[in-house]
Amino acid sequence: MKNFEHLNAASFEQATHPAEIQDAMEKQMKAERQRRESILRAEGQKRSQVLIAEGEKEAAILKAEAEKQSAILKADAVREAKIREADGEATAILKVQQAYADSLKMLNEAAPTDKVLTLKSFEALAKVADGQSTKLIIPSDMQSLAGLAASVKEIVTDKKTEETK
Repeated sequence: MKNFEHLNAASFEQATHPAEIQDAMEKQMKAERQRRESILRAEGQKRSQVLIAEGEKEAAILKAEAEKQSAILKADAVREAKIREADGEATAILKVQQAYADSLKMLNEAAPTDKVLTLKSFEALAKVADGQSTKLIIPSDMQSLAGLAASVKEIVTDKKTEETK
């Protein structure tokens, strides 16, 4: 500090530059401010475009996930409907089969006579010979009734032919 002991006060003087240099310096500062402004604007636009792109990406992902969930729910609904329909059909089939089994049980418990069995055979034969089948298979105990069945079928066929004319 020995070298600087003689300095007690500092004074500053404003330096003035010639007008041409002053103008050049102002133009340079203005150009620098404009350059910084352009950079800041470009960075702002870039950031804005990045944010917009990220938003669009997230929206597309959410839309795809929503469509996927919707398709899953629709498929589940279709599956559930098919399951319920199949359950309903199975229940109906079981009820029909149970009713048929109950009717056979009741028929066996009633100890039907040969006349009742013959009548039931005729009813069954009438159903078989309803005109939709081309061949009839008749059990051996009913072969004696085959002639009668053929006659009945011819009468029914003749009546249908006359009705269509």
